[in-house]
Amino acid sequence: MHVPDGFFTAAVSVSAGAVAAAGVAVCLRGARRELDDRTAPMAGLVAAFVFAVQMLNFPVAAGTSGHLLGGALAAILVGPYTGVLAIAVVLVVQALFFADGGLTALGVNVTLMALVTVLAGWAVFRLITRVVPGRGGVTAASFVAALVSVPASALVFTLLFWLGGTAPVEIGTVAAAMTGVHVLIGIGEGLITALTVSAVLAVRPDLVYGARELARPLILRGADGTTTVTQEAPERAPARTGRPFVLGGIAVSLLLAGIVSFFASPDPDGLESVAEEQGFLSQATDHLFGGSPLGDYGEVGGIPVGIAGIIGVALTLLATAAIAHAARGRGRTKV
Repeated sequence: MHVPDGFFTAAVSVSAGAVAAAGVAVCLRGARRELDDRTAPMAGLVAAFVFAVQMLNFPVAAGTSGHLLGGALAAILVGPYTGVLAIAVVLVVQALFFADGGLTALGVNVTLMALVTVLAGWAVFRLITRVVPGRGGVTAASFVAALVSVPASALVFTLLFWLGGTAPVEIGTVAAAMTGVHVLIGIGEGLITALTVSAVLAVRPDLVYGARELARPLILRGADGTTTVTQEAPERAPARTGRPFVLGGIAVSLLLAGIVSFFASPDPDGLESVAEEQGFLSQATDHLFGGSPLGDYGEVGGIPVGIAGIIGVALTLLATAAIAHAARGRGRTKV
């Protein structure tokens, strides 16, 4: 789904850049309400994890692959405002250091992969968890929210390309092709998101922003011997340090980017496949930083993909942690 340079006219690129900048600005303000001693350390981890998993293209059809977009996952784990910031940082790092996603298309990519996926995913997640309570509801909602967020982003891309693409397309044909392949990618996205959220719920449910409304059972015994089962407010739950979990998550991210990335599918992703099929892939232009040592995750500079991935995880982690600290607007983040 990383849009390259050359796909969109200057008018659409600038307009999408303005939308992306406005969205990120709103999220910087909104993130202050989400960032606390639990979500602030998680923000960097979520961004680093998404960066690592995005390197792991998985096959979805003959000759086509897909990868995690991560918007729904980020929103569920750290909140929608912070989630947008985390995915935006991932996209900026990819564009500036790895020539993944065009520079002139950065606003388009932030709009599609951060704003649209988070908004669509979070809306679906909240709707389902209100109807289906409990941890099972959170896991099911995570799967559906992530699945829906991917074709939603694909449809917005199609609309933008119809409005200001650099090649004429039949909107219905492109929409059908984009939706079809991205529904398949969305299934993979849903599985990754549901498995990740359920794993965090099993170990540290208090670190899942979208599950904070899950109150814990609290048994009260009266002086007369009666027993009452009520619910403990999440904010009254005893504070626990998140340092071991965050460090473990960083280790997993480094493992995925440093080793597992060698086994990623080499097939073109959904957008590239549709663009080739529909005849507008030739509109893509070379990336300004395409010849950098980290270009295309080391393929250009000869750096092993694993080393490039580890560098990317570190850059994403540090950049997101710094932005989360600044957005929080107060003292040192506790881990």
